[in-house]
Amino acid sequence: MLTTQRKQLILQRLRQDGQIVAKALSEELGISEDTVRRDLRELAAEGRLQRVHGGALPASAATADLQVRAALAPDEKKALGRAGAALIQPGQVVIMDGGTTSLQVVQHLPLTLHATVVTHSPTIAVALAGHTQIEVLMLGGRLFRHSMVNVGASVIEAAAWLHADLYLMGVTGVHAQVGLSTGDFEEAAVKRALHQRAAETVVLASADKLGAASPFTIAPLRDIAALVVPASTPAPLRKKLQAGGVKVSVAA
Repeated sequence: MLTTQRKQLILQRLRQDGQIVAKALSEELGISEDTVRRDLRELAAEGRLQRVHGGALPASAATADLQVRAALAPDEKKALGRAGAALIQPGQVVIMDGGTTSLQVVQHLPLTLHATVVTHSPTIAVALAGHTQIEVLMLGGRLFRHSMVNVGASVIEAAAWLHADLYLMGVTGVHAQVGLSTGDFEEAAVKRALHQRAAETVVLASADKLGAASPFTIAPLRDIAALVVPASTPAPLRKKLQAGGVKVSVAA
């Protein structure tokens, strides 16, 4: 089998099975594990998959910058935004992540809502400016322009003083075994710190993030209160995610 054919087979199996086990594939094709690992390395360098110990998982498509992500699955994100906004109750202290889905949450919040929103995203803070009944607290740090959020030690230190009711966490990967992940080391550290300061963490995840993985793990699925997914999510995938120990809700 030619290298191009092997790579096409690997990508087909990822779409079909959601993972590649290097040893099993090498035995099936009668080639060495080194050959399989080389193929996986090259595909990972092209952004086609995410390598993990012993094989590979689908790479998240949600790793582009904010402007590109804003055009992905707009209807799904509107539904997720409505679902996220419905979780926020008057008087609560809510941590809100950056990202396009969080922007949809803001757009679905009633202007009469009295609450406190803590965010490390300048974009979210500006979007909340018209919600005059919401107290907005910004966590400052180094601006990570790719996601338009502040990261670094100062954000994590400030988070240590919080006691929030709810954290609406943004991620780029949601996988039953790998858990919640994102594409930047510092951003993952900030998300972990914010998660630890909230009574409940909820992840609103569009379809491009489901069953996929990014390089840096944030937390296992069982550590969050709920995962909200689009209505179009196939039932087998929802069951697979539930097997990771999380309650899965569908955004109407």
